[in-house]
Amino acid sequence: MSPAETTQVLLRPRPYAQYSGTLLLLPLLPHRKPLKPLPSEIWTEIISFALACGVTGEMDSSWSWSVVMVCKSFHEIALPVLYSTIQLSKISSLQKVYNRLRSADQKWDSIRRIPYSTPGRWVQTLDISELAFTGQAEAVLLDSLLTDLFPLTPFLSSLHINPSFVLSRRALQSLTQREGVVHIRTLSGLSYVPPPTSNPDEDPFVQLLRKCPNLEELVIIGQGLDPAELEFNFTGLDLSSILTFDPLVLPKLRVLSLLSMHSSPLMHALLNSPLPGLQKLTTTPYDDIPYPASLVSEFISTHGRTLASLLLFTPKSWPTRLHPSPVDLLTSAPNLRHLSLENPLPALVLTEKHNLKILSIPRPKAEFWRVLERLLPLLPDLAALRARDVRWLRKGVTTMAQEAGVQGEMKEWRRRLGRRGIRLLDAEWRGSENE
Repeated sequence: MSPAETTQVLLRPRPYAQYSGTLLLLPLLPHRKPLKPLPSEIWTEIISFALACGVTGEMDSSWSWSVVMVCKSFHEIALPVLYSTIQLSKISSLQKVYNRLRSADQKWDSIRRIPYSTPGRWVQTLDISELAFTGQAEAVLLDSLLTDLFPLTPFLSSLHINPSFVLSRRALQSLTQREGVVHIRTLSGLSYVPPPTSNPDEDPFVQLLRKCPNLEELVIIGQGLDPAELEFNFTGLDLSSILTFDPLVLPKLRVLSLLSMHSSPLMHALLNSPLPGLQKLTTTPYDDIPYPASLVSEFISTHGRTLASLLLFTPKSWPTRLHPSPVDLLTSAPNLRHLSLENPLPALVLTEKHNLKILSIPRPKAEFWRVLERLLPLLPDLAALRARDVRWLRKGVTTMAQEAGVQGEMKEWRRRLGRRGIRLLDAEWRGSENE
């Protein structure tokens, strides 16, 4: 019977009459249609959005875990979402996470249809970039925890580490040899120490990249250049291992950052490998060191044609040693849309029109204005110039303060650029309040 037939009500006003009539009781309102249950995929999106907009931080957040306690259905949906992104700022929290994953993995048996244990297989992002370096003992403990943790997370796709920690060879090999290494898409904050050999195939970072064909973002911080290295003669460097090197296959690599690194087996491997999808490159300039002692200028020339964004940056350290940049950056990267320069500002050379839209410099200088004024006719699409180390003074500051020092130079540059339809932006990408 249909639901409409089961809800019919009949009235008999004369039940004992020979010909008793029957009246059908009609409802005053139409029947309410039952609500269709939402698919689990939609509930997953809802809970993911709620957790992303809620309390962020440690994994044991009371608010996040309260969602799991609502009901059994929420527990089944929210628990994988909670474990998918792990952000930690304490070594003790990482220890708890490892103990939980290890305990669950030991209880996992081969009878189950899924070969990987939970919650380890739910982890997709591990972010410990906020973990502060407090000593060598903590660094050794972190290295041991990550070495044992990587095999428990077969679907890990994003790894973010504080560059103050240096991963050992055993930790890198644990990440390289684990199941599911092909799922890695982001590696950020890895600190690079050059290996004793110059052969790229023996570099643990090169071995890792060879197993990551789906890698999209790579951020590596080197150890900088020791001034004593400049005293050596680099003409006799052994490059024979590069001739037999099998290029890396990284077709999806879009973002690459190699900071404080002038030369290394890793740079040799990337230099001699095709990077067809590379769009953004961040590097530290070393143009005063000739090739092959420094590979930065050659790297930009080789992979510059696909770049849409090129950022030259020297990490702050003491003492900070600034090296010059190539003058042919715009020629080496004809499709560039954003160029960020580093001190000392180069006298850029350009012979034909370029489609550059944004140019960033540390701060306005009178010496660079002459270079920029010469380039402006060849940069018809330039829309903004950004001073990345300067901020506009807040509203209400006296006129004399706005005319002094860097602020006075910024105001003069804004007036000159404004006549050409170019905006002057500060470090926060804000224009002047007087515009």
